[in-house]
Amino acid sequence: MKVCGFSFVKNAIKYDYPIVEAIQSILPVCDQVVVAVGKSEDDTLELIQGIDSEKIKIIETVWNENLREGGAVLAKETDKAFAAIGEEFDWCFYIQGDEVVHEKYHDEIKKQMQFFIEKKNVEALLFHYKHFYGSYDFVGDSRKWYRREVRIIRNDKNIHSWKDAQGFRKNGKKLKVKLIDAVIFHYGWVKHPKYQQLKQKNFNKLWHSDDWVAEKIPDVDAFDYSEIDALKKFEGTHPKVMQERIGKVNWDFSFDPTKKKMSWKNYFLKKLEDVFGWRIGEYRNYRF
Repeated sequence: MKVCGFSFVKNAIKYDYPIVEAIQSILPVCDQVVVAVGKSEDDTLELIQGIDSEKIKIIETVWNENLREGGAVLAKETDKAFAAIGEEFDWCFYIQGDEVVHEKYHDEIKKQMQFFIEKKNVEALLFHYKHFYGSYDFVGDSRKWYRREVRIIRNDKNIHSWKDAQGFRKNGKKLKVKLIDAVIFHYGWVKHPKYQQLKQKNFNKLWHSDDWVAEKIPDVDAFDYSEIDALKKFEGTHPKVMQERIGKVNWDFSFDPTKKKMSWKNYFLKKLEDVFGWRIGEYRNYRF
């Protein structure tokens, strides 16, 4: 069994993405990792080149700035990285620039890839998610956060990234998946408020017009983390590759987890989910 990781990135330093940690977190389960590095305004290319591993394969790309509707450029860049994976690989492990895999899941991930390798009806493996918010101490605790997503796919070039690169489809159809006992730690909402606000201003331009961004995104220097519906305290450990970054935190964030800013309807639906594990009305870009 051969496994190739893949990812894409642009302006990682400017927007403070943990892309190095993301790549390092999947290296132990991959034989190679392809990284599509977009032409950047900072030293992102040098950052990726500086990762101490012979497994890294870099392809340099240029983002199509005209693909602004629905974040389509993110899917295009994902597809570029996927297309650069050789046919000798069986599974392809996708990781985004703000996602990290805890080392405690490595053995389980390898075990499940090996188990399903000959079960051709299984096209992808589905992961659980933890979405960190504001700091490394809190995770999202409402229905606004997606619970699961495909991150390992067959090396089938009929599969393509879907819409804004949240998932994949094969010839436009949802992939047949198996849920595995492994979690992706999503850190996209954990960074200094200055960098988070900068990200909001620029990242939303991948979905919307300049006029929409000017109207909807406040012209302020720092992101307001207080406008969140519900969080809970994180109980557990962070991946080892994140420890240095976590140790350099230079901002404060506090939150009272007992306070929920949600409607009675959403509060009730969340309670149902907590008790029975069902998420009513959940969007799934995959099929079991």
